[in-house]
Amino acid sequence: MAAVPATAQELAPRAYWPAPNGTNVLSIAYQYSSGDIVTDPSLPVTGVESKLNLLQLSYQRTFSLFGRTANAQLGLPYSNGTSEGFVDGEFISAEPTGYGDVRGRLSVNLRGAPTMDVAGFRELTAKPETIVGASLLIQAPTGRYNPDKLLNVGANRWAMKPAVGAIWPLHPTWLLEAEFGVWFFGDNDEFLGVMREQEPIYSSEFHLVKRLREGLWLSLDVNYYIGGRTIVDSDQRADLQRNSRLGFTLFKPLKNRHALRASYSTGIVTASGGDYSTYSLVYVYAW
Repeated sequence: MAAVPATAQELAPRAYWPAPNGTNVLSIAYQYSSGDIVTDPSLPVTGVESKLNLLQLSYQRTFSLFGRTANAQLGLPYSNGTSEGFVDGEFISAEPTGYGDVRGRLSVNLRGAPTMDVAGFRELTAKPETIVGASLLIQAPTGRYNPDKLLNVGANRWAMKPAVGAIWPLHPTWLLEAEFGVWFFGDNDEFLGVMREQEPIYSSEFHLVKRLREGLWLSLDVNYYIGGRTIVDSDQRADLQRNSRLGFTLFKPLKNRHALRASYSTGIVTASGGDYSTYSLVYVYAW
């Protein structure tokens, strides 16, 4: 259950902000989430709470694609945590641990921010312009999965999210960002001995970004997503997600191409899925 809501909960400011051609970025992220999981009321599952730790190693490279700024990113997560609740009145606790599903993302700017060098990037930063981009995220079923367990680190299915995003300059130091996408999920044919399907999740997120000084910025983040009803062994569950999260992100550059990014978010509307408070800290090295 923990793996199901995690895909749509993300808040990622500056996802379409470009970088100079040939930029490499290596990041190590730690994320802690705690809270309840809102389940299908028809199931004999109540009082589910989770505390989850996630480590993720990511690499990203900026390159030119037909003269446009493009990015390719690869991420490998590792997680552990505890989930506990009651099934038919019996208390049950689990500690899913292991490597999660690998993710790859390709994005390209369709309008604004053509391929640029460092001088062009500094000019864009000083005088932002409207940017429109598109992306495709693919999640592969590489994570640890036990078909006899309800809680798992991996989802045992393919998933992908095509999306479009835009950045509008409100002022040289204020940007408004938006992204609209759809998660599509493959079937899990090893879910407790039966087939588990999931309908698409339609997601949107918005960010109001304030540049405080060169390299230092703060954003207010909010998202909304709907869909994701599951079908288990031909039985449609009452677990439609109509959820929203609110948070903020702070990015601070350090010396010699190092940086830190800190964020916090919490659920403001949770109809189904994970109602988590999430803290994250990311170390970034660029060259």
